[in-house]
This record gives sequence, C-alpha cells and structure tokens, in this order.
Amino acid sequence: MFIRLNGYLMIRHKVLYLHAGNQWQMEGRLKDYIIDAVKRLYECDPEPDSIQIQETRKEFEGDFTVIVFPLTRYSRNTPEATGNAIGEYLAEKYDYIKDFNVIKGFLNLVFADTFWLETFREIFKNEKYGFKEPGKDAPVTLVEYSSPNTNKPLHLGHIRNNLLGFSLSRILSATGNRVVRTNIVNDRGIHICKSMVAWLRHGEGETPESSGIKGDHLVGKYYVMFERNYKLEVERLVAEGVEPFAAKETAPLIAEAREMLRKWEAGDEETVALWHKMNGWVYEGFDVTYNRLGVEFDRIYYESDTYLRGKEIVLEALEKGLLYRNEDGSVWADLTDVGLDHKLLQRADGTAVYITQDLGTAVIRYEDYSFDHMIYVVGNEQNYHFQVLGALLTKMKYPWAGGLNHFSYGMVELPHGKMKSREGTVVDADDIMDEMLVTARALSEELGKLDSLDDVEKGEVYRKVGLGALKYFILKVDPKKNMIFNPVESVDFNGNTGPFIQYTFARINSVLKKAGSMNLPVKNYADIIVSPVPKETELIRLLRRYPSVVSDAAAQMNPSLIANYVYDLAKEFNQFYHEYSILNEPDSDRRDFRIHLSVKLAYVINSSMWLLGIEMPDRM
Repeated sequence: MFIRLNGYLMIRHKVLYLHAGNQWQMEGRLKDYIIDAVKRLYECDPEPDSIQIQETRKEFEGDFTVIVFPLTRYSRNTPEATGNAIGEYLAEKYDYIKDFNVIKGFLNLVFADTFWLETFREIFKNEKYGFKEPGKDAPVTLVEYSSPNTNKPLHLGHIRNNLLGFSLSRILSATGNRVVRTNIVNDRGIHICKSMVAWLRHGEGETPESSGIKGDHLVGKYYVMFERNYKLEVERLVAEGVEPFAAKETAPLIAEAREMLRKWEAGDEETVALWHKMNGWVYEGFDVTYNRLGVEFDRIYYESDTYLRGKEIVLEALEKGLLYRNEDGSVWADLTDVGLDHKLLQRADGTAVYITQDLGTAVIRYEDYSFDHMIYVVGNEQNYHFQVLGALLTKMKYPWAGGLNHFSYGMVELPHGKMKSREGTVVDADDIMDEMLVTARALSEELGKLDSLDDVEKGEVYRKVGLGALKYFILKVDPKKNMIFNPVESVDFNGNTGPFIQYTFARINSVLKKAGSMNLPVKNYADIIVSPVPKETELIRLLRRYPSVVSDAAAQMNPSLIANYVYDLAKEFNQFYHEYSILNEPDSDRRDFRIHLSVKLAYVINSSMWLLGIEMPDRM
C-alpha cells in the first residue's frame, strides 16, 4: 500500500538510506555531556529521550539549545534553576562551551571559536561533503517521472513533474540509495486514437518534415482538432434532442476512435502502422524537449508493452477469485473492504484501462530491478488512482506492494489561469523554455552584466540563467502546494531566485580566480588558526547544516528544502562579501581562511544546485 504521513516518506520494510554526515556528531557529543551533567548534579541516570537539543533560534544568543523542562524531574527544581546548574557545569568542564544563558525553560549554549574552526576543518577535508555513496547493500529505489501521453507535447505541468522527479532522484542518490530513473510513456489508448482519427480525416499526409512543425506539436494539433470537432458533434446531437451523456457516448467521432482502439488491440496492420508513424514523431519531439530541460532516464517503459502483462495479471487474479466478472463481461475488483470502491480493470469488449497497464508495469519493473521502493511522481489529482493501485497489488498478494509510494504534488498554473489540453490552452514546455531564454537575455542586457563576454559565451549564460530561473522558481515551492509560475518574476538577479544564486556562485568564482592569478602563498586549511568573526561563524553554521538538509529533503521528498537552504547560504555570503574583504585582508591567516571558506561555499552552492538539476555559469 502507499503510505504517507505528515509529508514524510514511510516505508514498511527497508528504509531509505539517509545520511547526515557530521551534522549530528556534535549533537551526539553534547547529549553525552548533558547526561554526564545530570548524573553528577542529581545522582541519577536520565532517559536518553529526555535530552532534547536543537539549534538556537536566531533571535536568541547561542548555538545550541537544550530544552530543560524534561530534566526537571531529575533536578526536582524549577526549569530556570535546572538550566543554570547544567549550564555552569558544562561551561566549567568543556572548553568548547564558553558561555550560556537561560530563558525560561531553555538553556542556550554559546560555543567557542575553536569549535567553529574545527568544524570548518572537518567540513573542508570532506571532498564529497553532504553526499553518501550507495553501497552494494543500499536499497534500490525506482523513481518514475514524466509519464507523458503521446497525443500532445510536454507542457508546463510536465515541467514541474520532470523537475521534481529528476531532482528527487539526485537527492535520493546523494543519501546513499541506488536510484533508477524511469519513465512510462502512455503510447496507447483512446487519446492517441483521437489524434490518429483527426489526422486521417484532415491531415492530407502532413508530416513534421513537410510542415516544419516539431513532431509532438504536430500530433497535439490533431488531438485538439479532434476534441473541437467532437464537441461540435455533441452539441449538434443535444440540439436534436439527444441526452447530453448519450450524445457524448454515441457521437460518430468518438465511435470511430473507439473502433480504432479495438482494431489496434486486435493487431490490425494498417492501424498499427499509423500508430507507429505518429508515435515516432512524438518520441523524437519528446527527446528534444528532455534534452533542453536537462532531464534523463535510465529506463523508459511503454504502455503498449506493459498493458498486455497487465491483462494477464487481471485474468490470473480473476481465476483465483480475487476479482469478479460483471454481467456485461467486464472485470472488476471489490476494494470496499479497504475503504475504496469497485474498480473496473477490463472493459466488456476486452480492452484495457489505465490501471491495467500500471499493474503490468509495476510487476515488470520488480522483475527487472527487485526494487525496495518505487516512487511515482504524479500530480495530486491522481491520489485515488494510486490508492487503488496499491490496494490491488496488495489484494493480489505481491509482497513488495508495501514499497510503492506516490509522490503527490500540486498543480502549476500561469498567471492567466488553468490550462486545458483538450481546448488547446496548454502552454507547451518548449514555448516556456523559449520565453525563459528571451527573458534572461533581455534582463541581462538591461543590467549590462555580460558586456565582457563574447556572443557564444553570452548565449550559454542566457541558456543557463533562463533554465536555472525556471527550475529554481518551480523547485523552491513545497511540492504539495499548488503554484503559479511567473516567468518575469523568476528571472531576477535579486531575491530568492535561481539567477541570484548563480550570480553569487559566479562572484565567488571570480574571487577565487583572482586569488589564483595573484599567486598568493595560501596556507593549508589545517594550519590556519583564527577566531572567526560572527559572519564567518554564521557561514560555517550554514555549511554544517548541509548534510542534514539533504537528508531531510530525501526523507520528506521535498527539493524545496535544498532550494531555500542554498538561497540562505548565498544571501549570507553576499552580506559577508559586502562587509568584509577577502583578498585585501591584511592578516594573511584570516585572508587564507576566507579563501578556503569561499572554496567550500562555492562547492556547497554548486552541489546544492546540482541536486536541483540546475547548471551554474562560471561567469556572469
């Protein structure tokens, strides 16, 4: 069954590998310190769960906060008195703790500069900081995203789907999972038959080559044409006195499309040949869009292959008495015992429905990969569908059904409203990407940021900035929320945007490049002894959080945690950059420390954006 609890990914058997690196080492040590303090001060052994530690909130002085309330049962004193006693004990015994303060029931501990310097040294020496390599026993996690229909080009909704799925696959890989990126192309069914009928009626042999229209756009044109003509037929029948539902079911166009689907499933040579030709146009168009968007797949499945396995599975379950056949010959599942409804699995004419192919695809994938987890990245309008799929596979006694998870995300719209494929009001992914490049070019030229680059370099920066703006704007939003995408707002060199973070990265690169040209005798990071200024401490504090942010993003299946983290990091660096000099710092040890700090900041900013699928320009 699919399980979601408070936005967290819950698995019944093997858990996803999550890795927080050095993030929790200090919390673990500090927990031991407090247990020791309670033992010494109150002569008792505290329950480990009673020791609660968190980072100190920004409005208070301190680095780590101990929640004192649970400890009063050992001290038998007030929270304030207990906090002060434990604080005094820790500050006297441990050099890392230089001060403390107690506010009501919270003990805020202030750590010494030596702690932050040592923390940075640990971070700096880790070349793959924040990432964990998958081991041979790591769980296999399949992530399915994109899942397009071959009757239309990819649109803005597909962009959000692809970006979320691709980013999630990278995040899960970074936390030690063996990830397989999969796609299921819905290349059969009534939708493609509608495009085929319209092309036969009105196409006059038109092809992508003869029309100059990208293949997926051309097929989508005929799908819209079918729907418009079908709507006119229904309206005409209703005007003649036919009930609306009956008109939709008996209109000549829909009858023709259904007959074409029946002939396709029967293997009619002419119908199958046309299907191959038109789907081939679409596949070529999809590949161009995927390449532009920068997403990839390890394995692509096709519904035209998997639906047959699904039909076999349905008939096998029927023979076992797990399903039932209706009077008209259709096959159904009774899922009322798990709070769901009766579900159609095969029509009376023997043709498959959507969930039939999902059953077949799930079984084939398990046979291919023996996965521990299968994550479906699909919009929240399909929540019920995936509840049914999980219930069906459990009813059919597949033991791995508990590893299936639906990554349910909200819809994305443009400022002018909701898009509708059937009415031709969808904004195609290709058009959105074209617009983003135009917007990035216009803003960059207005600001004059790229005047020093040649035309080829400028074009590459426009591409990275435009697509980076698109990806970041979408991924910075919690996936569970609906959102409105505004192209103009997304391309801004200020605020919480992709270009702002890209510009920060380019700024750090510029500093490091200049440092290299100056041939500075930079000391090894381990030999530098300085007392970090507050802004440097804050940067180290943020760097220290990186592994846990990646871990949380995997556990919650939420790339926005990384997006908003890297924005905070970029913003903090820019404030530091404006207040302090790096290369002109007269103290050579502090200068060298800041150079090393800049190197690691560039690494974390770049790797964070890599997890989001965003390319970073070296110059801007």
